[in-house]
Amino acid sequence: MFTNAITSPSISMPNLKMNFLLTVLYKSTTVLNQVLKVFFCYCLITISLLSCEYRIDQTNLAKNPDLAENRSKDTKNQVEKKFVTIIAAGDIMMGTTYPSSLLPPNDGKEILDSVKSYLRGGDIVIGNLEGPLLDKGGHPKRCIDKFGNLSRNCHSFRVPERYGAYLKNAGFNYMCLANNHANDMGTPGKKSTMRVLDSLGFKYSGLLTNPIAIIEKEELKIGVAAFSPNNGTVSINDHRNAKKIVSELKKSCNIVIVTFHGGGEGTSFQNVKDRQEYYLNENRGNVYRFSRDVIDAGADLVIGHGPHVTRSLDYYKGKLIAYSLGNFCTYGKFGLGGEFGIAPILQVKLTSSGEFVSGNIVPIKQINRGFPVPDDKKRAIKTLQRLLKQDFPESNLVIRDNGELTVTAQ
Repeated sequence: MFTNAITSPSISMPNLKMNFLLTVLYKSTTVLNQVLKVFFCYCLITISLLSCEYRIDQTNLAKNPDLAENRSKDTKNQVEKKFVTIIAAGDIMMGTTYPSSLLPPNDGKEILDSVKSYLRGGDIVIGNLEGPLLDKGGHPKRCIDKFGNLSRNCHSFRVPERYGAYLKNAGFNYMCLANNHANDMGTPGKKSTMRVLDSLGFKYSGLLTNPIAIIEKEELKIGVAAFSPNNGTVSINDHRNAKKIVSELKKSCNIVIVTFHGGGEGTSFQNVKDRQEYYLNENRGNVYRFSRDVIDAGADLVIGHGPHVTRSLDYYKGKLIAYSLGNFCTYGKFGLGGEFGIAPILQVKLTSSGEFVSGNIVPIKQINRGFPVPDDKKRAIKTLQRLLKQDFPESNLVIRDNGELTVTAQ
């Protein structure tokens, strides 16, 4: 006898798990689709609103020009917040091979080591190069006295070309070539100097062939013009031409710096006066009037060299003037006693449009025949304080004992 048995189909565990996973995946996909739909709708609404806002904004600007002007001012103000730091030192002659070799120990490799920290970090670091960079040869200049005879008061220098790297390593990036030593070795000296400076990335100006330099820092342009009373340089005595150069430079630059080599030499010429200055039968300019004229033409900072002693600072129409930064590094051939052996390093901060923000004086002295080092006695600061009181007693520029430069309200 046979019995008909009815049995239920068996469901294996792997199949059960697969069905469960497919169900979860289906529901997740459904939820994800809903989220994507909501997100897509949100994006469409946001883009529509921004588009409407833009059209409304443009309509408002068209109807209200003052609004557009204010926005332009806001953008300019954002640029205005940027600052430019200018550092300047005085006369530089690190050693010479003419008429005989007189070079520092160890070939001068450490001559600027003690002051590097005060030079590095500036957007523009300025020096006055008193002597061409030339290894050999050249055509030494001949100096004629007022009687038409060869003068014994004639100093010509020839600085080894490799010394240019010492300036670069110390932090300098601009050299003033407008001075009475630019032509010490004639055309070969000038060509060699420019070649060496170009190879090191320096900017320079002051020669008739190179009257100006433009230095670019991010979106800012800083123009530097240099002047002196000497042949082959842009004349400090032609004020009309100087003002034209400065005003044209200002049209293309945010900031314009003027540096000059002018005025008589030594302590008898240390005070600044509104007068034409003559030295060794040479008309060395009216530096007081010249500085004011170039500021009136658009200069934002004026830096002087030449007298081999520190001269006063001045403040004219919101612009700083340094009439002479003295001897910075002048090895071997220069007398360094008293005022000749001390000098300031000038540090100045300007706005991107050239307005004076702050300043500082680092006092230095020269030791071992011409090595600049910090001066703990701060004599250059004391000299500047004394000269400011003597020459410009009504100035609202203040030189504090720590070297800080501030301006009081007029």
